[in-house]
Amino acid sequence: MKRIVLTGGGSAGHVTPNLALIQELKKQGWDIHYIGTEDGIERSIITSKGIPYHSIQAGKLRRYFNVKNITDPFRVIKGIFQAKSIIRKLKPNVIFSKGGFVSVPVVIGGWMNRVPVIIHESDITPGLANKLSAPFATYICSNFESGMRSFKRDKAIYTGTPIRKELSRGDYNKGLKLCGFEGKKPVLMVMGGSLGSRNINKLIREGLPLLLKQFDVVHICGKGNIDDKLIGVNGYKQFEYVSEELPHIMKIASIVISRAGANSIFELLELKLPNILIPLSLNSSRGDQILNAREFEKLGFSKVLMEDGLNADILYKNILELYRNRSVYIENMRKKYVPDGTKEIMKLIEKCRK
Repeated sequence: MKRIVLTGGGSAGHVTPNLALIQELKKQGWDIHYIGTEDGIERSIITSKGIPYHSIQAGKLRRYFNVKNITDPFRVIKGIFQAKSIIRKLKPNVIFSKGGFVSVPVVIGGWMNRVPVIIHESDITPGLANKLSAPFATYICSNFESGMRSFKRDKAIYTGTPIRKELSRGDYNKGLKLCGFEGKKPVLMVMGGSLGSRNINKLIREGLPLLLKQFDVVHICGKGNIDDKLIGVNGYKQFEYVSEELPHIMKIASIVISRAGANSIFELLELKLPNILIPLSLNSSRGDQILNAREFEKLGFSKVLMEDGLNADILYKNILELYRNRSVYIENMRKKYVPDGTKEIMKLIEKCRK
């Protein structure tokens, strides 16, 4: 039996690429197990797919002072031995880690059991979890060519990211119906990450009177961020969160405003959707989204606006400019070779099995 253990969690970005892999692993007859935390976002996502799920302890890895920094290392140590025990019983051929703090005990537990470990880094520079995991990995997959510089040459491989095939199977008419649009105007799609973004939400809503003269606007604003006063406004549709609806909504989008999380921007690249990226500032992140956005800007895939000093008027002018020049961005995206992340990672998985 071909058996694999997947891990990754703490945010949707550390789980959704695993969903693309799961589809292919099932096709190729792999027995799939997942290790995550008891209450992490990964649990509900993975169990809904019918994958056996195993829970361990994991401490959050912080770069700032917090009283939990004293106790969380003990949770990590406990998680390592829990993961080691689970992996010893499962006897997988290989472990694949998408990162996040839960992955560190699993990677180390796999290494202790002499199981080959593949880790995947989405950003140009590695997060703390993958920095800690890298010495124990057999291979390290990178989304960006430039991202390989952060790891040893004999381990780093440019694979791109696994992208769910269903994203390219959207239905235009279903998308219009979901949003209540007539299809007479171009569609501006706005998304602020899995939790939404209050700053982006505020800017879009301030600019709606002007935007709605030119565009229909579909706004994925995050849980609890629906504006009741704007429900029913013609040409404006709000969603807290979308899942199965996403391919259909992306199908009708002409241009997109997004944060610069690696999974999101590579999905935009896959679908050749011109976009404005507004990365999380250094006040809210370690700066990974800024680096991701600047790389896409350099390649001609995206227009980048920094959050500091941004207002509704500046955003509106840039939206119009992006729409006028959208064919240039589309052509740049078409010219760029990007590996099929699912295929490339499956090759490494098979290599580790032999």
